Amino acid sequence: MFDKLEKTISTIMVDVLSKDRKEVLQPLIDYIQEKVNHQEKIRLNFICTHNSRRSHLSQIWAQTMAFYYEIPNVTCYSAGTEATALFYMVAETLKKQGFEYEKLEEGTNPIYAIKFDVNEPAVIAFSKTLQHTFNPISNFAAIMTCSSANEACPFVSGAEKRFFVQYEDPKKIDNTDKMEQGYWDKSIEIATEMAYVFSKIQNGK
Repeated sequence: MFDKLEKTISTIMVDVLSKDRKEVLQPLIDYIQEKVNHQEKIRLNFICTHNSRRSHLSQIWAQTMAFYYEIPNVTCYSAGTEATALFYMVAETLKKQGFEYEKLEEGTNPIYAIKFDVNEPAVIAFSKTLQHTFNPISNFAAIMTCSSANEACPFVSGAEKRFFVQYEDPKKIDNTDKMEQGYWDKSIEIATEMAYVFSKIQNGK
């Protein structure tokens, strides 16, 4: 793992999570643990309306924390009820926190390759819908990261389980003097919760 990213992770304190948030995350922990117990593949699809901010942060941090805590067979995805674009501030924030990225394609919906370790596959990040061929069609967990997506998708085709893990949208601080710090804080908030989830998994070692 990149040194700067490890330093960022070392500052994360999972014990700051409230009892309420731990209760929200427990069903997801139980789902992952059950998969680990049976040595099954773990597919987590983080879903938000526009697949531009919270769902990408969740996907990337979940994949990173699975690696950090040595939980095998985890592949993380993200999707929206509509496709827009990965918001540039998400990529810039992750870079400041120690990730490395390369733009594979420009345009209105650019494609990013975001890496947390030199020897691990990049997370390919771009905005896409649930139906996109990049996403699994069965045997996955649907993790709703915003209320509007949760309401718009009362049923997610192919999902084994569905979880509601809501995060407040940082979009409201776009183009303000609070933007840079706000995205940093949102990324750390999501990283903390993904660290809590994967730190609770017993992988049989």
